[in-house]
Amino acid sequence: MDEVAGLRAYPLARRGLLMAGLISGFTLATTRVDAQAIHTDTIGMDAGETKVPTDEGDLPAYYARPQGAGPFPILLVMEEAFGVHEHIKDICRRLAKLGYLAVATEYYARIGDLSKMTDPEQIQRDVISRAPDAQMMSDMDATVSWAAANHGDPARLGIVGFCRGGRATWLYAAHSSQLKAAVAWYGQVATPDTDIQPKNPIDIAADLKCPLLGLYGGKDTVNPIASIREAEENAKKAGKTVEIVIFPDAPHGFNADYRPSYREADAKKAWGLMMDWFRKYGVA
Repeated sequence: MDEVAGLRAYPLARRGLLMAGLISGFTLATTRVDAQAIHTDTIGMDAGETKVPTDEGDLPAYYARPQGAGPFPILLVMEEAFGVHEHIKDICRRLAKLGYLAVATEYYARIGDLSKMTDPEQIQRDVISRAPDAQMMSDMDATVSWAAANHGDPARLGIVGFCRGGRATWLYAAHSSQLKAAVAWYGQVATPDTDIQPKNPIDIAADLKCPLLGLYGGKDTVNPIASIREAEENAKKAGKTVEIVIFPDAPHGFNADYRPSYREADAKKAWGLMMDWFRKYGVA
């Protein structure tokens, strides 16, 4: 009962907050509504599977870029907790239509095949919690190197991440001095500290090395607004450029057009804000 109390008591323990919110967010994601999903063609682009060399071996990835020599502005597309599935691949294709080299790497591939997992608790326990943040940062650096060698312009580098990838977006924005801009869609800002995941976005907000835009839902059970505002405040106190936009009626995953959490109007508005952010800060 002591463990359950961590999920009930107020204020929630950080671990309880993560598990209660994360599992509820995952539950939304396990129900698919493919009829409403957006499908972007590959006309006028090069797109497909590739391998990203890292210091621990190759990682699978998906990329999309306009046809031609480039160099094109680079956008790292950070996967959700469910891997580089069709929705994330479609995000890459949408960005390629707008002139970007977009690449989504399977950062969890060394630990497990997320495409074969459907149980949210298994995903969290067996994969997400076992992924060292330091290794992910290194792998993201390797992805940038791959993009620069494949028609990308590292001087115009940005990152966008969704759900768990939104958390990684915050962390990488504090890690990489190459980044020009970052956009985090409903990424968790308060996560439990562990030996291999020692800090969360609230902790590193003061260390951001590029402007960051956060896009969150007012009805997001994963991210209490107070936690989002705390991360924002920590960044701004340190003189960082951060803008948080909260869509009052949107839940977690409001851009995920393949599941019930999708909110078309909010997703379209947020997408426009994202593209304006990248143009404003030199990722175009």
